[in-house]
Amino acid sequence: MTLATDAAIAILLGGLFGAGIICILATAPRWRAASLTARIAPYIRDAVEDAALPSGILPDPGVLPVDASSLWQRVRVRMLGGLGDNDALALRLAQAGTDDEPAAFRARQLGWALGGFAVGSVLVIILAITGRMTPPGAVLPVLLGVGAAMAVDVVLSTRVKARLARLSDELPTTLEFLALCLSAGEGFLDALRRVAAIGSGELTEELRQVVLAVGTGSPLADALGEMASRLRQPGLSRAVDQITAALEHGAPLAAVLHAQAADAREDAKRSLIEQAGRREILMMLPLVFLILPLSVLFAVFPGMFILQLGLG
Repeated sequence: MTLATDAAIAILLGGLFGAGIICILATAPRWRAASLTARIAPYIRDAVEDAALPSGILPDPGVLPVDASSLWQRVRVRMLGGLGDNDALALRLAQAGTDDEPAAFRARQLGWALGGFAVGSVLVIILAITGRMTPPGAVLPVLLGVGAAMAVDVVLSTRVKARLARLSDELPTTLEFLALCLSAGEGFLDALRRVAAIGSGELTEELRQVVLAVGTGSPLADALGEMASRLRQPGLSRAVDQITAALEHGAPLAAVLHAQAADAREDAKRSLIEQAGRREILMMLPLVFLILPLSVLFAVFPGMFILQLGLG
């Protein structure tokens, strides 16, 4: 065995040992848990004199205790700021319909990156043991780690795009259903409750959150505005603005909803035409680079073959 092989095996065994120790320490309970006296002392200060409390329970005058969680929060905020825009990531997570925070997403992305790096390291060790190691193979762990982190981001972007497309498809039908409920004599909040109760889909789930927010005391206009600002879907934001203005000025909501549904359908039709134009260009690629060369080859090759044989 060569020196490189010994070093690779040593790095693998040391990494596995260190990962095991870290996992054990992470799952171990706290060694210095606060006692019962220390936990209840701040709540009985009004009934017991400070002098009667055990020593060390109350903080020293003028000295604030160090909060480890606040230090961790600051470190996490700085780490998130270095990795990217926290607000943009929070918007994408909300558009994807997940309850994850940006810190949890970055942690998962970091975990996938470390997993890719570990897989790349194992592959490098295998190449070194088998004697097939080359200088470009040394960057394999870095490439796999970066690729894994980028794959997590690509999956999130795909989910955001697919969910916004479903919201756009469901918007005209939902607005028409709300207008039908209003035409039947129900109030707007009752119509929202009905749609949220019997409907299904992404937009219906968002309306359920709006109804829940209104039930807990939030104004209807604020709940709708919060939904629009969280999703940032153009058609939905425009419909919410028109509904809010109609609620403030007392305009007939049924007519407003019918008009917004018609606009949403026109936007869907325009988007479909744009997609058809892009797909038409994409359909030309196999025609130009695959079918046309094969046709030319089938037309020219027999003649060239006959000329080479001297039969022509």
